[in-house]
Amino acid sequence: MKQICFVTGNKNKLQEIQQLLFSFKIISLHDLNFFDDIPETENTIEGNAFLKANFINNKFNIDCFSDDTGLFIDSLDGLPGVKSARFAGENSNSEENISLVLKSLENKKSRSATFKTVICLIINNRKHFFEGSIPGTITEQKSGEKGFGYDPIFIPFGYNKTFSEMTIEEKNLISHRSKAVQKLIKFLNSYEK
Repeated sequence: MKQICFVTGNKNKLQEIQQLLFSFKIISLHDLNFFDDIPETENTIEGNAFLKANFINNKFNIDCFSDDTGLFIDSLDGLPGVKSARFAGENSNSEENISLVLKSLENKKSRSATFKTVICLIINNRKHFFEGSIPGTITEQKSGEKGFGYDPIFIPFGYNKTFSEMTIEEKNLISHRSKAVQKLIKFLNSYEK
């Protein structure tokens, strides 16, 4: 089975991807004994995805992929966007980020938003990008115990529960990340032929 490194320190993301990418053996940063932060200094999620994949590809000479995800809220001019993980400050956590989003939306009529994931794959020293997105709405309060990040306040269009109220299997059928990963899988499966 071909090995590929998923460049993430996020155990939740790793678990989600491992459930989706079963035709490859996924190596984590932990498996490479790499525990440093790779600064996300680009001003787009595409740029950050490339930055992380390129860093690990150069350092370990291994095929790898990295993702970056943003929550883009229409009435906040696309914020938190590329700064989704650090919206409430450089060392902010999900709780603080969610609180700031809910506070920022207090007087806004529109609560529509889009979750977007971009994956950068570097294989045989060539880069490829895969994107997935899902529109939805931001709730007025948190709901659900599962998931991570902004999942407790995001309801995808056509559903009546947040990502945090869905099982990982339900979320994986529709999420922005799974859409990007499905494109990645399709590409990797055809790449081998």
